[in-house]
Amino acid sequence: MNELRVLAPTAILGYGFPEASFAEGMKRKPHVIAVDAGSTDPGPYYLGSGKSFTDRNAVKRDLEYMIKAGVENNIPVIIGSAGGSGADSHLDWNADIVLEIAREQGLTFNLGIISAQISKEIVLQHFHTGGLKSMSSVPPITEEQIISSSNIVAQMGCEPFTKALEKGAQVIVAGRAYDPTVFACLAIKNGFDEGLALHMGKILECATIACVPGSGSDCMFGTLYDDYFVLEPLSDVRKCTTLSVAAHTLYEKSDPTKLPGPGGVLDLTDCVFEQLTDNSVKVSGTKFIPDKEYYVKLEGAALKGYRTVSIAAASDPIFIEKINSIVSAVKDRVESNFANFGTDEYFLDFKVFGKNGVMLMGGNPDTAQPAEICIVIESVAKTPEMANTICSFARSSLLHFGYEGRKSTAGNLAFPFSPSDFEAGEVFNFSVYCLMRATDPCEYFPVNVRLCERGELK
Repeated sequence: MNELRVLAPTAILGYGFPEASFAEGMKRKPHVIAVDAGSTDPGPYYLGSGKSFTDRNAVKRDLEYMIKAGVENNIPVIIGSAGGSGADSHLDWNADIVLEIAREQGLTFNLGIISAQISKEIVLQHFHTGGLKSMSSVPPITEEQIISSSNIVAQMGCEPFTKALEKGAQVIVAGRAYDPTVFACLAIKNGFDEGLALHMGKILECATIACVPGSGSDCMFGTLYDDYFVLEPLSDVRKCTTLSVAAHTLYEKSDPTKLPGPGGVLDLTDCVFEQLTDNSVKVSGTKFIPDKEYYVKLEGAALKGYRTVSIAAASDPIFIEKINSIVSAVKDRVESNFANFGTDEYFLDFKVFGKNGVMLMGGNPDTAQPAEICIVIESVAKTPEMANTICSFARSSLLHFGYEGRKSTAGNLAFPFSPSDFEAGEVFNFSVYCLMRATDPCEYFPVNVRLCERGELK
């Protein structure tokens, strides 16, 4: 029976993994080592700024194991959504680490680079010709949103990876990619069932998060057969169970039986999960339904302004009881004092942790009375100076706000840090989140394969 074995070292490149787990995975002789390096989960800042949300030293540590093992065993190493968000700046950042490792360890291999950055001109052309399609629950995109974007990327499917493999790439560093593709592309290239390959990739993308206990920093192994696949962790402290694997199949999905991606939809209606051994699970029944037209998802981010933050705490029960009305009054005072700015010039928010900051579980957040609260004052404005001004005034107003029943005039707040206000830098919003028609799956994803000889590109 045909089989294809995939080693997924970690949930995100840079999150780490035990050396023993990785060694256990290599004992199983994988056909490919693959890792998803990115996500939109950390928010729009990283895509907009072009910076990675993972640490360079941590990424290099993971890649040193992966690339050395891949080259020595003549198997491909595939990285998707390089640098976290997959724009060209992230791609260059990640490729530079790969070259540094090759130089330091004297490794020679064919390096494939796949860009996923899309120019605003291309997106605007599709906007004007009807080539863009709105996502569910997302308002239709506007021309202004496209123009204001600092970076726009498209999620590539398996086809650009297949093209790089056909060109002889042994290490592939790709921009923004549909998460399962790095794990599924070699299998699909070799004729395995597309639905099963992508579903296995869907689980492997988060490595042992799909285990009990779950972890984003450990290795997972997947074996794909003709009509099913098997998942198992590579550490004795974790197990795959039918519940943990089935639960992760629902991860990041709006529909429990349908998972759309580039070129089609995974249909999980007839999916079956079986406990194969004490720590491994067999999955079957997944189908892939091709779309009539090929679309890729676009993600873009635009600069919104600059943020200043102040963190404070309070324990006065009267202050805490009245915090909602106090915050409302402070906002009114800020608006009145800076009426010349205009409310569209800045954004002011108070996040009250312990009382509505996230959620007060098991009670009514409007009536529950915590013993103490933490207040995060956030100001966002068009310039750093304006953000500083709004935050400073809001903080001082809250600090000395006089409320009914107040017994002390020394101040309402305790500040854990001095200075009390922090410039948090640029603020980005997601500006583009829609589908774009593609006449060819590789149309927007140029593939460049070059010889990397001890860190030098030939």
